[in-house]
Amino acid sequence: MPPFLLALGGAVGVVSLVRWAIKTAHRVNDELEAARQAKLSETVAREQIPTLRRDPATGAYRPS
Repeated sequence: MPPFLLALGGAVGVVSLVRWAIKTAHRVNDELEAARQAKLSETVAREQIPTLRRDPATGAYRPS
């Protein structure tokens, strides 16, 4: 009977380890996705900033 209990305990340990690894992988992927979305929103904000063009009359750079 004791070898059966050792095998059962080992199986429970393996299942616990796999569950922990899956939860960790999901957490890391969620964090990476949030960072990716933040970078995309930052890129959109940069596109809304007007570019500077040189004014031919004064030579100064002004937003276009």
